[in-house]
Amino acid sequence: MSRLSTSHMNHSAVNQSDVCQEYSCPERSVSLSVYVILYAAAAAVSLLTVFGNLLVIISVSHFKQLHTPANILILSLAVSDLLVGLFVMPFHLSWLIEACWISGPVMCSVFSFVTFQVPTVSVHTVALIAVDRFLALSSPFLYSEKISPTVICIATLFNWLFSLLYNFTLLYVNNFTDVMCPGECIYVLDEISSLVDLIVVFLMPCTLIIILYTHVFVIAKKHATAIRALQIHNRTESSKNRVSDKSERKAAFALGILVFVFILCLLPYYIFSLTNFLKNDSFSNVINSVSVLFYLNSSINPLIYALLYPWFKKSVKIILTFKVLNTDSSLMNVLSLSS
Repeated sequence: MSRLSTSHMNHSAVNQSDVCQEYSCPERSVSLSVYVILYAAAAAVSLLTVFGNLLVIISVSHFKQLHTPANILILSLAVSDLLVGLFVMPFHLSWLIEACWISGPVMCSVFSFVTFQVPTVSVHTVALIAVDRFLALSSPFLYSEKISPTVICIATLFNWLFSLLYNFTLLYVNNFTDVMCPGECIYVLDEISSLVDLIVVFLMPCTLIIILYTHVFVIAKKHATAIRALQIHNRTESSKNRVSDKSERKAAFALGILVFVFILCLLPYYIFSLTNFLKNDSFSNVINSVSVLFYLNSSINPLIYALLYPWFKKSVKIILTFKVLNTDSSLMNVLSLSS
């Protein structure tokens, strides 16, 4: 993410030549064969991230059965994860392998903007997922009447536009200083901008996520207990209502795992930001290593969908066997358990 606060530098004003004195490209310390293995592993992770999230994007976009509010939010998260696989992972992993930025200042600017944009979109999308699940379980009638795919599309579009405007302001207007050292790609924010960024991108959305998902699991547990009690006293309860409620709870559980893994991957980076732990010359190397965990979340998400969503496995099978090219394939039933 490469968001470096001047508070970490122990001075209020940043002088580019002073900062650049701290960085230099080291000589390669391992053999060529090790470099080949490292680059092969980096390429494999990037390609799997791109491939997995492309499958999610095609599945949700193509099959009309999957055009639900929750799946539209998954689609938005997959687009964000795709950007990580295309524009962030290849350059970031190369940076780690070489211990030096070798892609030049132009790609540094592109890389840095995407690394600011992606966390903002992703965190706020996960917050929207928490809101969606909370409303679906706490107010099912209101949810079915008011929360349509169109409403979620508008919320998602607003999320992306807000993130673009916010990061543009953060990078180019709000007391921003860029540091383009030879062999480095670092952006330095002043203390106020860093504090605002910490609140907007981490503290506010993550607090909302934790509070809402705590309520979601409490509500889901109460629903499960109430349904069992009702079934004991009233065997005539409609099968449709039981299936619908069970489906909502399963969706909440699956998305809860997605949210938990996301927070787990994001937390280390922001723990360093909160504690101002990194105050020495190794800041760049350590923060780059910690950031990898967050980027790897983009690779993990499609695996979570594959493990927890039968519709995703069925969609992938249709896509990979090219049945998706058939006429009216968008109307195929991907929600049934039968093949």
